[in-house]
Parts: sequence; C-alpha cells; structure tokens
Amino acid sequence: MKAYILPSCSTCNRILKQLEWSGETINIKAKGVPASLLTQIKAAYGSYEVAFSRRAMKYKSMGLKDKKLSDNDIKMLILSEYTFLKRPVFEVNGQLFIGNSAKVVAEVKAALQ
Repeated sequence: MKAYILPSCSTCNRILKQLEWSGETINIKAKGVPASLLTQIKAAYGSYEVAFSRRAMKYKSMGLKDKKLSDNDIKMLILSEYTFLKRPVFEVNGQLFIGNSAKVVAEVKAALQ
C-alpha cells in the first residue's frame, strides 16, 4: 500500500487521516514522480491524462491551456514537474486510485476493507 502525496497538501493530509492510512507515504516533491507509477497508470487507465492536474499553477504559467498535449507530452510534464500529478494517488492491492473526489476516497476506503 502506497500513497503518493505532498506532505504540505492539506487535502492529502485530510484524506490520509480520514482513511486512517497505515501504508507507505511517498513525498513526490522530495522524490519526484516515479516513472514506474506512470507505467502503472497507463496500463490501468490507457492514458496519462487521468493523472494530469490542470489545476497546477504551472499549467497556466507555461501556457499549456492553449496547447494540444499528446499523451507523451503529459507523461513528460508529470515526470519533470511533480505538481502536474493529480493527487493523492493510492496504490492498494494492485489497484490505483487517483485524485481527491469523494467517490475516489470511498473507493480507496472500500479497497482497504
């Protein structure tokens, strides 16, 4: 069980507390986003798009909202800048859960049961 988070993210911390998380937490700011995680995301969802955060401040500052990004572009952006990873990302029993919606949190909670 792994959770890919930013320790300074209040949303990530709230969700970890809500789930009573006892698994490993990985600081994506300190360690970066592992390429192996993106490989798992691509295999599970067919695209990196599901894990790409358009809320990242750099998304607008880099002018990305005006560009058509390929799947490979998205992968490279996430690998080069941790803020582009939608978080938290949970890995539980071989399943990946991405984001902080109530639905995702409920799915993680069910997988932990």
